[in-house]
Amino acid sequence: MRTLVLRLNPLVLLSFGFASLAGSFFVRDLTTAVVAAGAYAVAGVLFLPTWRYPLACLALCGISAGLIGFSAWRLGNGDHAPVAALRILVLAWPGAVVVGFVDPSRLGDHVAQRLHAPGRPVAAFVASLQRVSGLATAWQQLARARRVRGEGPTRNPVVAARYVGSMTFAMLADALRGASRMSVAMDARGFATTTHRTWAEPALWARADTVGLALAVALGAVAPVTLLLT
Repeated sequence: MRTLVLRLNPLVLLSFGFASLAGSFFVRDLTTAVVAAGAYAVAGVLFLPTWRYPLACLALCGISAGLIGFSAWRLGNGDHAPVAALRILVLAWPGAVVVGFVDPSRLGDHVAQRLHAPGRPVAAFVASLQRVSGLATAWQQLARARRVRGEGPTRNPVVAARYVGSMTFAMLADALRGASRMSVAMDARGFATTTHRTWAEPALWARADTVGLALAVALGAVAPVTLLLT
């Protein structure tokens, strides 16, 4: 059951984020906020394959939630501060988690074939996402190569700042070279002039996708139902 999220197609994964966004508008009291946030936490325990990444997302979203709660408290509405903080968690945390499991290539297949979006913008969007996802790998490779040459960072803040600056410049040069190679490859395949595009992989809809979509809708409905009942 904890591998369900790995078998869902990208559109279903994104539906969790949209459902949590819609449900967050109904988080208006502490009971609704706690129940909605707790529902997503329970779903994460049951269906996510790991908790390291979701906890990292929770920490980042928690910073925003804490700032919103502190702002509400400073503005004199202390009773609403916890509600405002939990509303941000309900809004942002589920979407931040599921985005990490979205494969750009599969997302492009499903957007083009399921939603019938134009092929050229979809292909360009997927290519840009793949470039962004490769930035972390490129940074690790550059850092490893520099450590081998004895040019790794030190505790000296000046040296560390120079190291970050040189790494950033190297990443920029690598990104420009990669973009040039990709543009040449896309032009060679008729990307600029084609009017009809085929896709290598079919965008299939499995039974697990139906279950995942129903779960996304149910989790998004927790907040309005709780608000109605209370």
